[in-house]
Amino acid sequence: MSKAQAFFDAHSNTLQQAVAANRSREFWSPYPEAPSGRLYGENASAEGRARFESYLGKPFELACAEVTAEVGEEASPYGIALGVRYAQPDTEALVARMQGAMSVWRDAGPDIRAGICLEILDRLNKRSFEMAHAVMHTTGQGFVMAFQAGGPHAQDRGLEAVARAWSAMKEVPQRALWVKPQGKNPPLAQEKRFHIVPRGIGLVVACATFPTWNTYPGLFASLVTGNPVIVKPHPGAVLPVAISVQVAQQVLAEAGFDPSLVSMVPDSQAAPVTRKLAQHPAVRLIDFTGSSAFGNWLEDNCRQAEVFTEKAGVNTVIIDSVESLKPVVRNLTTSLSLYSGQMCTTPQAIYIPRDGIETADGHLSFDEVAEALAAGIAKFTANTEVAVNVLGAIQSRDTLARIDACGGLGEVVLESRALEHPDFPNARIRTPLLLKVEGADIDVYGEERFGPISFLIATDSTDHSFELARRVIGDRGAITLGVYSIRDAVLERAEALALDVKVALSCNLGGGILVNQSAAFSDFHATGGNPAANASLTDAAFVSRRFLVVQNRRDVPVTQEG
Repeated sequence: MSKAQAFFDAHSNTLQQAVAANRSREFWSPYPEAPSGRLYGENASAEGRARFESYLGKPFELACAEVTAEVGEEASPYGIALGVRYAQPDTEALVARMQGAMSVWRDAGPDIRAGICLEILDRLNKRSFEMAHAVMHTTGQGFVMAFQAGGPHAQDRGLEAVARAWSAMKEVPQRALWVKPQGKNPPLAQEKRFHIVPRGIGLVVACATFPTWNTYPGLFASLVTGNPVIVKPHPGAVLPVAISVQVAQQVLAEAGFDPSLVSMVPDSQAAPVTRKLAQHPAVRLIDFTGSSAFGNWLEDNCRQAEVFTEKAGVNTVIIDSVESLKPVVRNLTTSLSLYSGQMCTTPQAIYIPRDGIETADGHLSFDEVAEALAAGIAKFTANTEVAVNVLGAIQSRDTLARIDACGGLGEVVLESRALEHPDFPNARIRTPLLLKVEGADIDVYGEERFGPISFLIATDSTDHSFELARRVIGDRGAITLGVYSIRDAVLERAEALALDVKVALSCNLGGGILVNQSAAFSDFHATGGNPAANASLTDAAFVSRRFLVVQNRRDVPVTQEG
């Protein structure tokens, strides 16, 4: 038995369970999300930290084509020196090598490719502590979040894509005997063969804040469908991508394939290479997470490729009425504080009628709702040792500047404060900024203000809130919509709005699930139907566009009797 076949056999049960979970949409995950020695081994934490530290101040080793330069400008948002250097390969030499390896990878078939992808994910899971430190010190996520989002949750999303793509490919038979009766005449008969054919090289453009969670779906969906993949990391968050590519190359080599089938092309802020890569004629698939401006450019200017984008949006909450405000405040406090609002799902626009809302305990004015939310965030962030682990650090200095600049856009309900991390005194940590604005100030709140910045929007009524939300989401897009109401008619209207503007809806969240969170195998992340994204993680369209079916048919003799 080949090593590649052994990988498929070893992981076939996991693959079948993933396929079933994609269909049922019930909870399932093979990768434990708790950073526990009981689950990952008592030495896993120390070993992971040691491996992370072993990369610092050194060149990172990957298999690649001819090297033309060395780059590396990552700076930890927690203030520690990284100093990792990465080889930048010659693009044309790399593309030529990947194209040369593609036919063997194509002919390996869906089972072998899926087995190798699952082995890569399994090894990444075993290195989740190492990945957590790499994600933490490039993105600014707190350690637990970095472990979960950078490790098991990202791996879930990768597996979800593999299972979805494998199912789509297995629906195509390898061959068929086609017989058409002709009455008294001999039937027409053909033998038909069907081949799954990759589109070409895939380019995955990784983002700075979630370099694995947002990268793995496109990477694994393209790889399992037969396409070589180039990952272009953000210059500020290269290490998590480099580790992922290194593991993929090791598994590919062990299975007898060219390790360059998964490669990394790093760059710098001063000398970016994404546009050139994206327009290369050999690149036929592009996955991108980032700004609307560049996502739109890719969609408009890379016509040779299938382009999958997740861009900016204005995530929205509408508060109409609540049973009790306390659990709502607790839930929204966590939503707004988690990773300092540096998530594509964090609420920014919170619509509240200026005349207030009804609760089971009586009427609350707009200002009382605003003050309760501000007090909830202030109370939470007052405990610095706890807060810094949820807030994390600010990934980009541009986000720091944006927080300060936005302070003058409305009436400050809660100021953003700098906190000092007990273990990292130079960490860039800021608490959420809350601003009160009027519904008419759509130019203020109607565009994404990335970071811990949210607007409490005074509207004429809940009807007015819905009208404004419809306009903003329709024009600018959103990944999430949250609605709070004790009235069935309002919740029904919310669902109608969600269907019209094509956004995921969450109603009356007051427990441990946040509007920010998206569970693989159950939640579809983005819909692809509004300006925030043109694709969804992970629906059938996300994988089926990555391969073609080429048929070969020939006549065969068949007697009248068959």
